[in-house]
Amino acid sequence: MKRNSVVYLSLCLCFAVISACSDTDSMEAAPKAAAQADEQAATLYKKHCLSCHAADLSGLVGPSLEQVGTKLTEEQIVEIMNDGAPGMPSFAKMLSQDEMEAVAGWLSKN
Repeated sequence: MKRNSVVYLSLCLCFAVISACSDTDSMEAAPKAAAQADEQAATLYKKHCLSCHAADLSGLVGPSLEQVGTKLTEEQIVEIMNDGAPGMPSFAKMLSQDEMEAVAGWLSKN
């Protein structure tokens, strides 16, 4: 009986250690994934938006996007990118929905 308890406790301890290790891996992966998503969004911004909104988001031909995340939700930003706005073309044929969402998320943080 004692031997069964020791084996059971040993197995539980092994599972706990394995679970803790896998959680550490996922916690390390999350910041890397976020950094990659931000890098992708910044690249898309440079390719499609910079010429009108400037590298520093201050605006050139298009309006400033500085602190746009405090004025519009990410969904509203995506809607503008998708539908266009006065003086701004729609990006629906140039960017996928995921790409628009990535840029909107990046803009709302910058």
